[in-house]
Amino acid sequence: MKYITTVDDQQFEIEVVDEHHIRIGDRLLQVDFESVSGQPVFSLILDGRSYESFVYQGEEDWDVLLRGRQYQVKVEDEREKRLKAAAGGGVAEGGEFHLKAPMPGLVVAILVEEGQPVQKGQVMLILESMKMQNELKAPRDGTIGRIRVKAGESVEQKQAMLSVQ
Repeated sequence: MKYITTVDDQQFEIEVVDEHHIRIGDRLLQVDFESVSGQPVFSLILDGRSYESFVYQGEEDWDVLLRGRQYQVKVEDEREKRLKAAAGGGVAEGGEFHLKAPMPGLVVAILVEEGQPVQKGQVMLILESMKMQNELKAPRDGTIGRIRVKAGESVEQKQAMLSVQ
């Protein structure tokens, strides 16, 4: 089956060939993707390279933390994508976005203030988990709403930390 996958603003056509192979464009890749202990932590082996990732479902898409960088990923099968296009469906950039902790951790730094304008991709907060510092970035342009955490505070997975309006 083919999927249209949007990672941040880049779109990829991914075909699941079988249980251990995917095709991205013209490239056939060997893949092994396993959950670790029933947590949102996954072991990913892609063409012999090993990665650890945190994957959890957001409000409308998936949040993936890989190699210290957070990505917003939307996955649609071909049929779903065609139906949305025919209906004129699109993702609204408006509304309030709530940045939630992708995993339990410690808030190391908050780099924004309430009322501050932010640009898409701007680092808003640094969260430390499993001895790694992860930069959590703005998903779109906007203004920082309420900040619900403080530097030095521990957070639980999916806990709302701040909002972008």
